[in-house]
Amino acid sequence: MPLPSRARACALLLCVSVALPAPAWSGTPLAQASPAPAFSAIAAAAVSPLTAAAASKAPTDIAYEAAAARDAARVKAEFLHAWNGYKRYAWGHDALKPLSKGAHDWYGESLLMTPVDALDTMILMGLDQEADEARELIATRLSFDRDLDVKHFEIVIRLLGGLLSGYQLSGDERLLKLATDLGDRLLPAFDSPTGLPYVYINLRSGKAHGNESNPAEAGTLLIEYGTLSKLTGNPVYYAKAKRALVETYKRRSKIGLVGERFDVVSGQWTNTRSHIGARVDSYYEYLWKCWQLFGDQDCLAMWKTSVAAADRYYGEEVNGALWYGHVDMHSGQRLASRYGALDAFYPGLLALSGNIERARRLQESSFAMWNAHGIEPEAYDYRKREVTSAGYPLRPEIVESTWYLYRLTGDARYRSMGRSLFDDFVRYTRTEAGYASLKNVVSKEQADDMESFVLAETFKYFYLLFAPPATLDPQAVVLNTEAHPIRATWKRAD
Repeated sequence: MPLPSRARACALLLCVSVALPAPAWSGTPLAQASPAPAFSAIAAAAVSPLTAAAASKAPTDIAYEAAAARDAARVKAEFLHAWNGYKRYAWGHDALKPLSKGAHDWYGESLLMTPVDALDTMILMGLDQEADEARELIATRLSFDRDLDVKHFEIVIRLLGGLLSGYQLSGDERLLKLATDLGDRLLPAFDSPTGLPYVYINLRSGKAHGNESNPAEAGTLLIEYGTLSKLTGNPVYYAKAKRALVETYKRRSKIGLVGERFDVVSGQWTNTRSHIGARVDSYYEYLWKCWQLFGDQDCLAMWKTSVAAADRYYGEEVNGALWYGHVDMHSGQRLASRYGALDAFYPGLLALSGNIERARRLQESSFAMWNAHGIEPEAYDYRKREVTSAGYPLRPEIVESTWYLYRLTGDARYRSMGRSLFDDFVRYTRTEAGYASLKNVVSKEQADDMESFVLAETFKYFYLLFAPPATLDPQAVVLNTEAHPIRATWKRAD
C-alpha cells in the first residue's frame, strides 16, 4: 500500500538532501549519454549547498521564523481558496472560470488539467485529504483514449510531468500506468523528418500535425520523457526527446543563438529573433536541468555553449541595471528592449547553475518591472519603461527566481521581496471563487481565467519561499518547467 501522501513525500523525494547514487539505466539511448550521479563534481560546485557565509545572512531568530511560518500558512490558505473554488464550480473539468463561477475544458472534453497540475503542490503542503481526493479523481476518471488533437508540449509539461511527480510522491502505480499510456500516445509527435516534434497530436489515432514550432516546445521534453524511460526501463522516450533537444541545438547560429520559430519538417528557421522569452525560454532551462537530473554530459556541453552566447548577446546595461532583450540570432544585432513575465525565470536558472551575482542583478530588474504597476506585464520596454503587452495570466516565473535566490544565498531580502509579490498578487487577482488573470496590469481589470499552472507553480513557489527549507531541496530535486518535482530515485515504488 502507498504511504500517506506527506509521509511518502518526505521518505521518497523531499525532506532530506543526500548524495544520490548513479541512476539505474538499461539501454542507453545515445552512446554519449552516460547517466552519472544527479550531482557530479561539476554540478555540485555550481550549486553547492548553502555556505556558512550565506547562511549567516539569513536571520535565524524566533520572530523571523514565526513570520515565515505565518506567510507559509497564508499561502496555503489562499491555495485552498483557489482549489475549493475549483471543487465547487469546476470539479472534474480542466479549469475554473473564476469570475463567472463556471468550468472550462481545453478541448471540449476534460483531461483534468487542474487536478493533475495541483496534486504535487497539495502533497508538498501537507494537504493529504485534498491530495487523496484529487488522486482518486485522476486514477478513476482520467482517460487518454480520446479523439482529441492536443498541444504536445502543454500536455507533456502539465499532464505527463504531473502524473510522474504524483507517482513519485504517492507511490500510486495507477498514476505511472496513466503516464505510460500517455507517453505512448504522444510518441508519434516525434515522427517528423528532422525528429523535431509536431505541434499537435491526436491522442487516439496518433496523427500529428502543425509544422511551425519553436525551441521551447521542442527542447522542453526530456525531463518528462526521460523520467518515464527511467521508471519503465523503456529507453525510447529518452531517445526521442533527447534527439529533439539536440536537433534544436544543432540549428543554433554561428554565434551560438537559436531563433524563435522553425519548421519541423524542413528544420529551417522561420523567425530568427532570439531572446529568453516566450517560445525560447525553457529550452535553456532544460539544458541545465537535464544535466542536473540525468547527468547527461551532452546536456552539460550544450548548456555551456548556449548560456555563454545568451549572456553575451541578450544582456545589456541600461541606467545601471541589467536587462535581457531581443537580438538577431545570426548577427547579435539588438532588435528590441523587450523583457517580460516569462523572461523572469532566468535569474533563477542563473542562480541554480552557479552565476549568483548576475542572477541577483537581473532579479532586481524583474522586480522593478513588477513594481512599475504593482504586478508584472507580459511584456515591458525597459528603455522606455512602458508596458507593451498588458496581460497577466497569473505567471509564476518571478516567484520561482525569488525562491531559488533565497534558497541558494540565504539572503532574507528575497523573502521580503516574495512577501511584497504575494501581497500584490492577492490584492489584484483574488476573486470570490478563486484567482483571476488580469487583462491589463495598469487598470487591474480581471479576466475570467484561472490557468492550472497557478496551482502547479505560482502557489507552490510562494509556499516554498516561506516553508521550512527541508520541504524541498533544489539541489536534490529537479522541478520541470511546470514546477513538478522529480528526483533521480528510479527504483520502482513498492
